[in-house]
Amino acid sequence: MSKELSIIWHGHSCFEINSEDAVIILDPYEEVPGYRPLELAADLVLASHEHSDHNARSRVKLSGREAAVDVEIIDTFHDPDRGSLRGKNKIHIITVAGKRIAHCGDLGHALEQDQLARLQNLDLLLIPVGGYYTIDADTAAEIVRACKPDLAVPMHYREGQAGFDLISTVQAFLDHFDTVVRHDQSSFTLGEFHDTILVLKNPKL
Repeated sequence: MSKELSIIWHGHSCFEINSEDAVIILDPYEEVPGYRPLELAADLVLASHEHSDHNARSRVKLSGREAAVDVEIIDTFHDPDRGSLRGKNKIHIITVAGKRIAHCGDLGHALEQDQLARLQNLDLLLIPVGGYYTIDADTAAEIVRACKPDLAVPMHYREGQAGFDLISTVQAFLDHFDTVVRHDQSSFTLGEFHDTILVLKNPKL
């Protein structure tokens, strides 16, 4: 019997992966315009890089329980100039409860073929799409098409008063795809949606 695994978007690039094997928080933020401060609990916290809108580990109370999870890292950069502008970035590939999930953090450039090869057979790809600080909609769409995940969820974009005013909304990314689902919740059960781009309801609006 497969284990249920839920994905919760807490806003910006912060996601919670929740199963009986582990509770994992990815890229918790300290302060982002339009979002309330986080108060979360987990077994494990992963940060893609050391900027305060992605590394607020103090916002997460750790359980002390060992997380039954495998974590693989692809080293990347926060900008298209090999990190000279904003430093390094990590893509985390998490295997938990039999599912394979990749969180791209603040990826700032197109990926090489060997990196794309490591991002195959994903159940879920969490990818930034807003541009300026990260890849833009066009590059994000190219990566999704190359990786062919079962499900892709965009993050790190502006919506209303939520998000940095320099980044774009999600629409330019969605325009690349024929199959898009706008969910009425900020969370879902992995396996509930397939072969689509899933836009989650902003939890702070």
